[in-house]
Order: sequence, then structure tokens, then C-alpha cells
Amino acid sequence: METLFIVDDENSIREGLKQIIDWNALGFELCGEASNGKDALSQILALNPSLVLLDVKMPGLHGTEVIRRAREAGFEGKCIILSGYADFKYAQEAIRSGVRFYLTKPIDEDELLETVSQIREELVQAKQDSSHLSAYKNRAKGIVLQELLQGTLPAPLSAEDKQTFGLNAALYQVVLCEDFCAPNISSARTFAGLLQVTNRENTLFDHLQIENRDVLLLKGERGLRKLNELLERFDQDEFQEKKLPDEMFMTYGRPVSCPEDIHLSYEDASALLDRRFFCPPELLAIGFETLPKLQKDSAAPMAESVFSLSPEDLSDYVERLCDCLSTYNRRMTVDTLQELTLSLEYFSHDIPHIRLFLIDLFLQIREKMTHLYPAMTLPFHSNSEVIAFIQKSSYLYEILRFLSEQFEAVMGTLGNSAKDTILYDVIFYIDHHFKENIKLEAIAPLFGYNSAYLGKIFTKSVGESFNSYVDHKRIDCSKELLMQNNLKVYEVAEQVGYKNVDYFHKKFRKYVGISPAEFRKGHGFSPDCVITPPP
Repeated sequence: METLFIVDDENSIREGLKQIIDWNALGFELCGEASNGKDALSQILALNPSLVLLDVKMPGLHGTEVIRRAREAGFEGKCIILSGYADFKYAQEAIRSGVRFYLTKPIDEDELLETVSQIREELVQAKQDSSHLSAYKNRAKGIVLQELLQGTLPAPLSAEDKQTFGLNAALYQVVLCEDFCAPNISSARTFAGLLQVTNRENTLFDHLQIENRDVLLLKGERGLRKLNELLERFDQDEFQEKKLPDEMFMTYGRPVSCPEDIHLSYEDASALLDRRFFCPPELLAIGFETLPKLQKDSAAPMAESVFSLSPEDLSDYVERLCDCLSTYNRRMTVDTLQELTLSLEYFSHDIPHIRLFLIDLFLQIREKMTHLYPAMTLPFHSNSEVIAFIQKSSYLYEILRFLSEQFEAVMGTLGNSAKDTILYDVIFYIDHHFKENIKLEAIAPLFGYNSAYLGKIFTKSVGESFNSYVDHKRIDCSKELLMQNNLKVYEVAEQVGYKNVDYFHKKFRKYVGISPAEFRKGHGFSPDCVITPPP
């Protein structure tokens, strides 16, 4: 429905204009009226009506002046000038201001109906043209964004193009979302909800799809800041209690300062998304900060000899794991699987090749253990079941957990479940790995337990929860590093396993009672907390 505004200094004329034709049937509804020029100008600018019926001779401010000032202020609505025959010179002034429709008083009903009908058709056509133009711009923008992301833009964008496509920000960053949300739910809308923002007119980010991946281009300092705030909430496990779906996973590339460099951020995020297979459980996001480490490690002098998929590597792991099973050495089994995990992460081969390596590993272990214990029925799954599981698993940790469960079952069958030593094994593992991002959910399967059960027996035997024990180990180590006085506080936080220095401050104050800086200065020093393993 279009809007109508009537301006005339005589109330009877305004009432007559309301009734002379069926405005609703023509697609108009009255949004306001005025009896003087000043009031008319302010309301026209405030209401922005589609059509104004305006008397030329008005008190306060002449009708032609109202139109002139309204046009200067950006008003683009239609206007019908009403005047007597003697006032035509005023109407001429309005016509020079761009007014095309002029009716003389008294108003002829048919003439008004014909004029309003024509205006209605023009308004409808203008909206259609605007809609088509918007659609063309959106389509063109999609093409430009895709070319920027893929680095195929034929020429740099002009200042006018940047303005047209909303690419005049000072910073940009690419986020890729894979299987980000349930079907029929916009990933852009879900992402905006996680960032706790509204994204009106794509001011914070643009959303498009490339190769069935959801691509989000963050724009401006506010957009990048919101992403960092989201990542901090991830680090502090704020989202764990909400039980977000496993399908949620994000990668983000480096920030760049001009549209022509957006492809660098996209390449970062794409390379990381290809490494999703190696991510640990419950990891929601991985960023460009990880890439230099991966590139450095993969380029190390020993990389070719240590991290290559060779028959010798395969034989070595088969021998070591078979020895662990034969001696019921759970601790060594866990360490070997952990080493295998780190080695596989830096192999230069593609994921299908790694899957084949793991299938071969299992088949050779199964064959050797069956040969060593021919009189026993070892509880290995069939070859076909194992091959199918490894081929369909989305993550490396799922495969290694499956292998661990198989190995635990074999050790139990061989006659020594060693359940009485499990807590020593867990504590030994924590004491050597607390500087890493260890979680009970990730290591419990390596010892043949589910995380809920292991968490209960750990708390009952040790006297505190798994997470609390890990925090104590980290804080105790951080105190030693702080006393050396050769590292900054944020460096100490990183070395003991806290990615976020504010989170480290919070934990340190919780367990020590003072801040790291205060501890270093020696004020309010509290005794170390001694943790005794279970008897």
C-alpha cells in the first residue's frame, strides 16, 4: 500500500480530497495532513509519503518552497500541485522543481482519478525496476565476491565498485563453516546469532557458498572483533554445556586490509578445513595461527624420515603395538597411539592414503596377534567391519579410539585387565601431557573407558575431578616458571596449556589466591598444593 499526504490550509478542502475518490481502491492510504507550509515540510521529510497533494498558496511557507526544500533534502515522492487559475504562475515554479502533475481548483473527480491512476502505475513500475536492479546488483556482487575469494578478479576494484558492493572496510577475514547448521536453517543467520549481532544490509559480513561450503566474509574491525570474542567463548568451554551439534565446525584465515588480498584469507581457511580430519573431539574452530606451525614442522629436516608413510613405519608400529598387547602395557599402548596421532597429522599424504595406512596397521596387528595366540579366540572385529568403520569415520580420533577399544578387549582376553593400575596410568599420562589441550573425553577411550565412568572413579580415588587435577598441575608448573622470572605472564600461560591469558589469570587466582604478577613479586605467597596419587 502506498502512502498519501494532503496539504491545504482549508479543512473543508482536505476533507473533500479524502472523500472525492476511493484512495484504498487505488492502493493509497492516508498517512498525514497539514494546514501550513512549515508543518507540511517537516511531516513530508519525516513520513516520506509516496504521494503529496499540495496547495500552492499556503500560510507560513509557500507550497512551491515546500517542494523545493523537500527535494533538496532528498524527498523523491510524487506530488500533485493544486491551485486556482489565478495562481498558475506559482504552479509553474513548482513544475520547474520537478513536479509533473498540476490540477486546478475546483478539483474534477475524473481528472484526479486519471492522474492518481497514472501515478500509481509509475510507482509500481519504479518498484519493479528497483527490484530488478537490486537483483542484478546482488548477482554481480556474488560474482565479484567469488572472484575475490578465489583470486581470479581480472582487475582491482574502483572506489565506486567498492561502495556499490559494500567493500570499503579497513579489514577483512574469511570464515568457512562446514555442515554448520541443520537443513533449512540459514548458516548466515546462525553465524550472526553466535556472534550476537544483527547483520543488516550485510554490514558485518557477506555470505555465499563455494563448492558446497558456507563462506562468510567478515568486514571491518567490529566484525573481526566479534569473531575473536566468539573464539574466546569457545576456548573457555562456554559452549560445551549447550551441547552444540558435532557438525558445527569453523575455520578462519588471516585478516587482510584490502579486497584484493581476501583470497589469502580464503586460502588459509580452506587449507585448515581440509585438515578437519585431524581435529580432536569437541573442537569447534581452528584458525590461521596454526598454519605457520604446521608449515614449519612439515618443512623440518627430519620430516621426510620421521613423518613419511613408509613400509618401515608401518612395521615399526605393528611390532610396538603387538608388544604392548602381549605385555598388557596400557601405558605404552596409549603413548604409542598418541605418537601415531601426532605423526599422522604431519604426513604429507592425503586423507584416503592415511585411511589405508590405518587399515593396514589393524590388519597386520590382527594377523600377528592371532598367530601368536592360536589357541585363543581374540575379540577382534572382522576385517570387513574394521575397513568399513575406518572408511566412513570423519575424524582420526574416532579411528584411534576404535583401535584402542579393540586393543583393550584383546588385553582383557589375554588375562590381565590391569584395572587396578588404570588410575596410575591416567595420572602418568596427565603428568606428561598437561601442557597440551587434554580433555577427559579424548583420553578416556585410550584407556578403554567411557569418559563418564572414568571421571567418577578418578574423582573418587584422587579426591578431585579430572579438570581440577589438570588445573593444579598447570598452576604448579606456572609457579615454577614465574619464579624463574625470565618469561612474561602470557608466555607462562601458553607454556602450561592456557591459550587465553585472562582465563589463566582467573584459574591462578582461584587456586593460589593472588594474581600471577603478585605471586612473582612475592606478596601474599601461598604454599604449593600437593596432590597425592591414589594408593
